[in-house]
Amino acid sequence: MMGSSAEEKNANNRNCTQRKVLPMIRAIVGANWGDEGKGKITDMLAENSDIVIRFQGGANAGHTIINNYGKFALHLLPSGACHQHVLNVIGPGVALDIEALLAEIKTLTDRGVPAPHLLISDRVQVLMEYHVAFDCYEEERLGKASFGSTKSGIAPFYGDKYMKIGVQLCQMLDKDILRQRLTNAAKLKNAMLDNLYHKPELDVDALTEKYYALAKQIEPMVGDVAQYLHKAVKEGKRILLEGQLGTLRDPDHGIFPFTTSSSPLAGFGAVGAGLPLTAFEEVIAVTKAYSSCVGAGPFTTELFGDEAEELRKRGGDAGEYGAKTGRPRRVGWFDAVATRYGCMVQGATDCVMTNLDVLGYLDEIKVCVAYEIDGKQVRDFPVTPLLDKAKPVYVTLPGWKQDIRGLTKYEELPEKCRQYVEFIEKEIECPLTMLSNGPKRDEIIYR
Repeated sequence: MMGSSAEEKNANNRNCTQRKVLPMIRAIVGANWGDEGKGKITDMLAENSDIVIRFQGGANAGHTIINNYGKFALHLLPSGACHQHVLNVIGPGVALDIEALLAEIKTLTDRGVPAPHLLISDRVQVLMEYHVAFDCYEEERLGKASFGSTKSGIAPFYGDKYMKIGVQLCQMLDKDILRQRLTNAAKLKNAMLDNLYHKPELDVDALTEKYYALAKQIEPMVGDVAQYLHKAVKEGKRILLEGQLGTLRDPDHGIFPFTTSSSPLAGFGAVGAGLPLTAFEEVIAVTKAYSSCVGAGPFTTELFGDEAEELRKRGGDAGEYGAKTGRPRRVGWFDAVATRYGCMVQGATDCVMTNLDVLGYLDEIKVCVAYEIDGKQVRDFPVTPLLDKAKPVYVTLPGWKQDIRGLTKYEELPEKCRQYVEFIEKEIECPLTMLSNGPKRDEIIYR
């Protein structure tokens, strides 16, 4: 018995030692509706990473990064694309639009950026042109009841994936298998095109030739992502996962049905990338110093008129406009209720606040600390039917009336700016460890 206990103790010690030497695996995710400025943070942290991974979503949203090469809006490429020492990975949870990916790579190389090192999962499923068409047809059919889709084909793509009529990239590299998969899908698609949308049927032969040729173009970049990443974990590689959109767009935990069709939560990162969940060490949730979103759905602190337009014009390097769609973002005061919930659901260990410099023109700044629903104040984020009735409960803080771009130390910030940061940190119940005070990579303050 004594011997067995000693052996067990030694085994436990070995396991503890192994856990201690695991690499730093970080996930960067959105705390809110998306559009929080994650691209800059991922690009910045990629500098000290070996691998950057996209684990969900498709080309329906964009991450804007600014570096020595210029300003870029990345939609499918991970935000480590401009770092030559980084391997950029597209995991199996992504909706891969091959044409969009090739165009994005060309956009970088045409402007002098070396071609990114890229590994694409052989299990990733491919977004087809008919997914985009169906997305447009459905938004058209819904009319005023539409969900504000970017019309990038995301919902039809994930619908096909879970109905098992999608096509994996490995299947697309075999023309016979590809034709068979498309023939199966076309039976359902053509019935919908004929009877619901009254549009032309799919041409399976043309689709087979087109997507086989596209798959062959990227074949040198295709591989077994799960095997590669598990080996990288054992080798102590520093890995960064990049989520698209934010907590409130999650189909399970967000403002359903005004959500995306894949999970933007850090918890899905292990699935969508192919990593062991036990290896995750840090989850960084990103939020803005105010609220913004693109798309439909309840937005409790939304501003309107001249007040909204002024904030929108000042927001970020080029104002508050969607990186993918160019649509004006809806803007509002900081929503601590939504952000606290977002950080909680993400399992955030840290929070980053972006666009803090934008608020320097204001005399007073409001922060939503609770909602009033049916005459009662609540601090917990509610389900969508109740959120539709929610009215913001504000606390008003003094503005700092000062340009803070270029400051590099927290102590250099005006006192009222620090008070604003510390008030929000207390409200969201998550440490604010980085503050972005400008769009460039080096415009960051560490706390």
